[in-house]
This record gives sequence, structure tokens and C-alpha cells, in this order.
Amino acid sequence: MCVISRIPKTNMRAVVYEKYGPPEVLTLKDMERPKPKDDEILVKIHAATVTSGDVRLRSSDFPPLFWLPARLIFGLFKPKKKILGHELAGIVEETGKSVTKFNVGDSVFGTTTMLSSGSYAEYICLPQKWKHGVLALKPENLTYQEAAALPIGAMTAMYLLEKANLKKGQTVLIYGASGSVGSYAVQIAHNKGTSVKGVCSTSNFEMVKSLGADSLMDYKEEDYSEGSEKFDVIFDAVGKTTKARAKKVLKTGGAFVSVKMLTKEKDEHLKLIKNMAENGALKPFIDKSFKLDEIVKAHEYVDTGRKRGNVVIDLLK
Repeated sequence: MCVISRIPKTNMRAVVYEKYGPPEVLTLKDMERPKPKDDEILVKIHAATVTSGDVRLRSSDFPPLFWLPARLIFGLFKPKKKILGHELAGIVEETGKSVTKFNVGDSVFGTTTMLSSGSYAEYICLPQKWKHGVLALKPENLTYQEAAALPIGAMTAMYLLEKANLKKGQTVLIYGASGSVGSYAVQIAHNKGTSVKGVCSTSNFEMVKSLGADSLMDYKEEDYSEGSEKFDVIFDAVGKTTKARAKKVLKTGGAFVSVKMLTKEKDEHLKLIKNMAENGALKPFIDKSFKLDEIVKAHEYVDTGRKRGNVVIDLLK
């Protein structure tokens, strides 16, 4: 565990990585607290998450076909973005003079997509609106830890289910139903009035059923693509199956979608998932919670591939 001395008010703690590699490349440091520009807000972060995207960027574990393009975007020899963390929840501490959407004291949640800094820090400056990411007032009934775990997984699930044109009364198979994206996909599909089959390990059956799955299959015991049951939509929530396999059990005109596909963050999607959360129709599943100075342990855990739902970094601990 890192031991940090008392931090001056103008400083903050942040997790930095200077090179690609295992979890140990992540280092907790004292840094100067950022100052908001005219169109930015300064957020005191209460919670962040460790997503599969964070792990992939840390290790530079990209598929061979995308390795070079990804390195050109994120840093060829070393990371361009020194602070990881794709999503967050916190409180607005300061606003720029052009900010109209948020006020000091507002509780907010959102993403850091394509910004120069991530959410593994005590403070971050966020534009009130930008092209690639999203930001909104936090769902009132969720804790900061729950709200931080909502944007990426839930918006990905919603975007891909919309792409598949999932409708009430249809059948959907969700491969990897116990992960972050999968757990949200189960809930969103269930609330659309569809019949949901979740594919995961037997140890996660109870969890996935509680989220709304109508039936379950253990991928270790059965191959979904060899069964007799047909589906309107097959959702690959972990990037570990293929369209060729899915076609064997897709109905005529059925759709296959995967987290390997490009997705886009939309303000309307964040608003929808916020409303669903406040109405009790969408609930983040928190697997484990770590302190900021336990970031290496958090990444080690996600690296095992046994994460259920979401892993949270609690900056209030």
C-alpha cells in the first residue's frame, strides 16, 4: 500500500502510467490539481471504475490487426494519456465562466472519452459538452460508486441493442451475461419485454437471473451455437464469439452484435439510462470495490477475467 503525506490544497493524488505493461506500471503520485477553462467544470471524483478498456490500454493488448492503429492513436512507444479511467461520478467544485449546464455542488456522472486525462485522480476538469463523451447529473437514487459504474457498460449495451433493432416479444441470447456490458444488456432487454437467455458460468447463474434472464446456459458445458433454439438477436457482450457461430442459431433476418463493433456515446442514451436507474429498471452490479491506492490490485483482479459486473475505485475510502 502506498503511503502519502498530507496533500496541500492545490495538489491531488492521481494514478499515472508512463509505459505499457502489467498492473505494476500504475503509480500513485502527487500532482497539481487542474484548473477549469471557461467551458469546463472541476469535479472532485468520488468514484471511478476499472473497465476492460482501461486494462487494454494499460497493457496495450490490442488484436494484431488493430495493434499499430491503436498505438498511433494512444501512443506509439509510451502512453499519451498518462491517467487512465473511462468513467466517474463526483461533485462539481468549480465552474468556468461560460458554463451554464452545471453548478457548484451538483452531483454528476459521465465519461472521459478522448480527453487528455482520465478518472484515476481526485480531481478532473470536464467540458460541459464535447464531441466524444457525455456528462449529466447523477441519478438521485444511486450511490457515487453505482453511478460511476453506469455510463460505459450501459451505453454500450443500449447502443448495440438499438443497432440490433431488438423489439418486444423477441428472443435474445446474451453471451457473457455476467460482465459489465452483459449485465446491463440483460436488464435493458428484459425491460423491453423480450425473452432473454444468458450465457455465463454456472457460478454466475443466480446473479444473471436476478437481473432478468429467463433462461441460462453454462458456456463451459454447452455450445450455444449447436443447440436447436433459435434467436432474433445474439449479443456478444465479451468479444469471445463470432458471427459465423451465431448464424447457426439466428432466425431468418436475425441480428448479431458484438462489443467488438464500433459504438458511440450519446447524450440521449445517458439520459435514458439515468431515467431507467431512477425508475428502478437498471441497477449497476458492483463486484468489488478498491481504494485508489489499491489500483494495482484492482487491475490484477480484472486481469483474471473473472470480474462480474463492475469493479469500482472508491476515492472516498
